[in-house]
Amino acid sequence: MQNDKVRELTKMAMCVALCCVTAYISFPLPFTPGMVTALTFALSLTAYLLPPRQNFMVIAIYILLGAIGLPVLGGGQGLARLVSPAGGFYFAWLAAYPLLSFVKGNVPNFKRFLAMNILIAMPVTYAGGIISMILMLEITLWQALTMAVFPFIFGDILKAAAAAALGVKLQKILG
Repeated sequence: MQNDKVRELTKMAMCVALCCVTAYISFPLPFTPGMVTALTFALSLTAYLLPPRQNFMVIAIYILLGAIGLPVLGGGQGLARLVSPAGGFYFAWLAAYPLLSFVKGNVPNFKRFLAMNILIAMPVTYAGGIISMILMLEITLWQALTMAVFPFIFGDILKAAAAAALGVKLQKILG
């Protein structure tokens, strides 16, 4: 029983570390406050490897580390990044990826992992970005879509596919 708890905490800690590291693999786009980042790959992988509650805790810890000023958030640090026009993405992840973890199913399956990511996690994430950009920048829905969704769709699908492929393999290994 004790070994199971240690194993769970270790997986969670590794997922937090993976989120922190992949946030640095990012680059800005000149026409949007959002960034292209490998962090969404890590968040997807975390959703495939952990149950929803643990997944939520990993994302909350990651955001908390950034909120207190540790250099883990892509594109800026501290509360300023979280209340920026791109801040909605961070808070949407608290819903998007635990939902993905919840609907992923009990059997590792690439097609299901990818479909659930595209149909659930990506739209929820985009909704957070759209809302924060509309509120912070006082722009129209169309402008928000061109800044928070359209530039990211193709890359997010590729990252979701890579995470799904790796998630299937790791879930079979880690159980």
